[in-house]
Amino acid sequence: MFLADRYVRLHDTKNGESRDVPLTTKAHGILQSLPRHISGQVFPTTADAVKKSFVRAAERAEIKNLHFHDLRHEGTSRLAEKLDNVLELSAVTGHKTLSMLKRYYHPRAKDLARKLG
Repeated sequence: MFLADRYVRLHDTKNGESRDVPLTTKAHGILQSLPRHISGQVFPTTADAVKKSFVRAAERAEIKNLHFHDLRHEGTSRLAEKLDNVLELSAVTGHKTLSMLKRYYHPRAKDLARKLG
């Protein structure tokens, strides 16, 4: 983690390449305030444990047909509201090509109309 410069480095990513992800001011503050495991990690867990926790939470909330990866789709759409430049958006989301980014980013017509003025 490189909190002084407000970003984190992800070593284990979907495409197998490490990348740096910028943090919002709020995310930065939260991460700085959290205790660290003896390993230095903020969240000393496995991907499988996170997935199982997500599935259990969705079941308890009685949400059907929700998958962990759906959060990436939603997150990309919300980030696009703040980052108009698709190159910047893809740098944050980790999408290597515009065609991959388009799989996750589906702007709402009302939001595009508001931007057009």
